[in-house]
Amino acid sequence: MKFVRVLLWILLGIVLVPASLLGWLRFGKVPVAVADPPLPQERLLTAMPLNARIDREPAKSPVIQPDEDYLVAGAHVYIEKCALCHGLHAKPSQIGANMFPHAPKLWEKHRNSTVVGVSDDPPSETYWKVANGIRLTGMPAYKQMLTDTEIWQVSLLLANADKPLPPAALEILRGELPAPEAAAPATTP
Repeated sequence: MKFVRVLLWILLGIVLVPASLLGWLRFGKVPVAVADPPLPQERLLTAMPLNARIDREPAKSPVIQPDEDYLVAGAHVYIEKCALCHGLHAKPSQIGANMFPHAPKLWEKHRNSTVVGVSDDPPSETYWKVANGIRLTGMPAYKQMLTDTEIWQVSLLLANADKPLPPAALEILRGELPAPEAAAPATTP
């Protein structure tokens, strides 16, 4: 008789737990709005599989030194594709601040740290995130929109965010795009 009771409780648990979860989902009790508080352990539950996936699929970093031309090219990619959510140099994004989770401010130091943005991440990790995107965060996958070289350019730029950047790259990242060069006057033969 005791065995039957235990078996009934197990069967009841097998039915009630999924039914309760389904009811919680079905009746809109899940915090899905940006202003809702996060679920308990939400960061852990999302960060753990993301980090495991990045570790399992490492991007092979090209042997490239982040010279001025490469960083300026990365700044152009950043302004075109990233700044709307992640902000400009010394100018945070209003859109990124109203996302959940908030889009990281890639040009600001972390609290009580010298780390700027994702400069403490290896460029290959940033490359993976830019190329593949991150579900449930608003971070899109750019591998269909950017070339492999452009993804590496922006990844190396962000890896060097805590270092002095070339003035031309800083102008772009501050939104001070250089004026277009004047067109040469047309000559008639």
